[in-house]
Amino acid sequence: QEQVVESGGGLVQPGGSLRLSCVVPRNLWMSYTVGWYRQAPGKQQDFISSITFDGHTSYAESIRGRFSINRDDTRHTVYLQMNTLKPEDAAVYYCNARHPYTGYSIWGQGTQVTVSS
Repeated sequence: QEQVVESGGGLVQPGGSLRLSCVVPRNLWMSYTVGWYRQAPGKQQDFISSITFDGHTSYAESIRGRFSINRDDTRHTVYLQMNTLKPEDAAVYYCNARHPYTGYSIWGQGTQVTVSS
């Protein structure tokens, strides 16, 4: 079964930074929108950011100006750079690759981000 693979989570102090990576299967890379979502314990899953196959980006208001998304075509990888992290950013972060027309969608297993002093 196809899936994307996230990495880069960990423990960071408030104000610190992390970079998450999402590796997308090669056959999906050129046409899929890749997005990041997060889910904290007891809360719903929230959209964080996305990037289309041609580089258009979207961000949730809660992280705008602190997080940035970009893609590396040579590595079939999307990165989420997270700066000025806050305790409320702590969650499991999930990557999703979705076809913009068919809606076919695949997820990863998630990577844990903990923000604590």
